[in-house]
Amino acid sequence: MKFIYIFSLLFLSLSNISAQNCEKIIQDCEDLFKTSKSGDDFVSDGQAYTAFLDRENAEFSKTFLGGATYRLATSAGSRENFVIFTIKDLEGNILFSNKNYKNSPYWDFKVKSTIPVIITTELDEDLKVTGCVVMLIGFKNE
Repeated sequence: MKFIYIFSLLFLSLSNISAQNCEKIIQDCEDLFKTSKSGDDFVSDGQAYTAFLDRENAEFSKTFLGGATYRLATSAGSRENFVIFTIKDLEGNILFSNKNYKNSPYWDFKVKSTIPVIITTELDEDLKVTGCVVMLIGFKNE
């Protein structure tokens, strides 16, 4: 019985640490929306897409509106290149992947016409195999 109690406390403590870690990563990711000394150039869509990954990936559905300029920003810790993100159309065609750009932590793109997409996030296993991954999507405040 004592073992179960200690195990439960340890599990709850680790869960709390993980949640706090994700909150810090969200703050780091929000900083990627600031591109000039004047402040925020991109405004968040209001959601933090988070997942705790362990040699797996997470998928998120999103519709990008035509005529808008978006920034997709990701983070999984202190180094900015831990996360690989891939944007695909609903037929599975790859529209963009930051893997081709040294896992850039963010990317700006202008959408010509409205398109539903699936965004996959994963950790670059050469750099990190487990942890909280955060993705934020913002639009240009024009």
